[in-house]
Amino acid sequence: MTRCHAYRDDALGDLDAVGLVQALRDGSVSADELVEAAIARAEAVNPTLNGLAYRDYDRARARAAAAGRFGGFFDGVPSFLKDNVAAEGMPTMEGTDAWEPRPAPADGDFARAFLATGLVALGKTQMSEFGFSAAAEHPRLGPVRNPWHPDYTAGASSSGSGAFVAAGVVPIAHANDGGGSIRIPASCNGLVGLKPSRGRLPLDKDMRQMPLRIVANGVVTRSVRDTAAFYREMEKLHRNPKLPPIGDITRPGKQRLRIAVCTRSVHREAAPEVRDLTLKTAALLEELGHRVTPIDNPIPPRFVDDFLLYWAFLAFALVRDGKRRFGPSFDRTRLDNLTLGLDRFAARNLHRVPVAIARLSRVRRITSRLAAQYEVVLTPTLADVTPPVGHLDPTADYEQIMDRLIDWVAFTPLQNVTGEPAISLPLTQSAAGLPVGMMFAAPLGREARLLELAYELEEAQPWARIQDGRSTAAGVR
Repeated sequence: MTRCHAYRDDALGDLDAVGLVQALRDGSVSADELVEAAIARAEAVNPTLNGLAYRDYDRARARAAAAGRFGGFFDGVPSFLKDNVAAEGMPTMEGTDAWEPRPAPADGDFARAFLATGLVALGKTQMSEFGFSAAAEHPRLGPVRNPWHPDYTAGASSSGSGAFVAAGVVPIAHANDGGGSIRIPASCNGLVGLKPSRGRLPLDKDMRQMPLRIVANGVVTRSVRDTAAFYREMEKLHRNPKLPPIGDITRPGKQRLRIAVCTRSVHREAAPEVRDLTLKTAALLEELGHRVTPIDNPIPPRFVDDFLLYWAFLAFALVRDGKRRFGPSFDRTRLDNLTLGLDRFAARNLHRVPVAIARLSRVRRITSRLAAQYEVVLTPTLADVTPPVGHLDPTADYEQIMDRLIDWVAFTPLQNVTGEPAISLPLTQSAAGLPVGMMFAAPLGREARLLELAYELEEAQPWARIQDGRSTAAGVR
C-alpha cells in the first residue's frame, strides 16, 4: 500500500507534542527549528494531501522566535487551526471559495485559548464546505487525501488537520465536531480524536448561537498523552464549573468498567468487516478484565430524520444570511450541491424544525438511562471502512450524497446531540491496511474515564504507525 508521510531526521523526528515539549526543555531543539521543520514537511506533502487552507508562516516564525515569552505548556510546538474559527490576520473560508477572503481583526474565543497553551499555528487546514460532508472534496479546492493511501478520503470535516497530523507534519492540530468531525478523520487517518462534553472548551460566538449547540472544539493527535495534556492545559484557561474537571490524566485507570458494545447504529448494522473488528475490540476489553455486554441500539429511528433536518436548517441559515455573514462578495452559486441541497430541504420543511429540535433535546434522557447500567459504550466510529475519493463527490446529486453520508456516518452524531463525550481510537485496520477507528462514549463530563481507558488500550494494542511503510512524498522519508 502506498503511503504519503513527512517523517524524516529533522527537529520534529517522530516525537509527539509532549515529547517535543521535553526536547525544548532539555535544549536539544529550539522552537525555530521545530517551526521550520513543520513548514518544510507541510510543503513536502501538501501537493499530494491538499490539507492547507491558509499559510501563516511568517507569523509562526515570529512567534517561534519569541518562544518563552508566551508561556503555556506547549510553548513552541507547531500546530494548525481548522479553517472555521477566527484567528487574527487569517481569513476564515470554512472550506469554500464562495466569498472573498478577509483577514480576521482578532482571535476568536477558541483560538485565543488554543494559542495561550503555547501552540504555534502555522496557518489553517482545509475542511469540507461548512463542515457538512464527511469528506472534503470541493470541486474547485480539490479533495483532501488520506496519507495512508492518497486514493482514499481523509474524512471530514477536520480533514486537513487529520491528514497533516497522521502524515507527521505536526503532532497535534485543532479539529471540531458537529456530527463526527473530530472522530471521523481520526478514524480515517489512524489518530486519537476526543469530542469533549458540551461546554468543555470555548466556542466562537457563531457556534454558541446555535439553537442546539452540537459543535465542540478539540484536537486530533497521534498519542493519548497528547490529547490528555491538551485538555489539562485548556482546563487551566477555560474551566466550566458545571462539568467535573478532567485533571491530569497520565496513565490507565484501575477501575474495571461495565462496557456495552453495540454494532448497530440508529440507521444500520455496521459492515461485516467493521462489525468483526468491533467485536475483536470487545474481546480485548474482556481480556483486560472489563465486563462487556452486547446491547441493541436504544435510540429511536426518527433520530436520523430529526438530525438531518437540523443539519439542513444550519445550512439554510448560512446560505440565506450569506451576504450579511460573509460580506457582499458572497456568491451562493459557488456553493456545492450538498450545501445547496440541504438549504432546499430545510426551506421545504421549516415548519418541522422546532419539533425536530425538541425531540433531539430529549434524546439525552435515553443515554442517561443507559449510563445507569454501563460506564462506557463501544461502537465503531464509522459504519464502514474508509471510502475512496469520489464516493462523496459534492458535484453529485444531493440525494446520492446524502444517502451515502447517512449510510457511512451512522454512529457519531448521537454525542453531538446529547453533548456527551466520545473518543475514536485507532485500534484496528481494514483488510486493505487502512485505519478503522473504534469509538468509546461516556456520560457527560466523564472525559477522564475515556482517557484512562484510552491509555490502557494504547498500551495493550499499540496502533500502527504510518512511517513504518513506504512514503511517496518526494524527498521525504
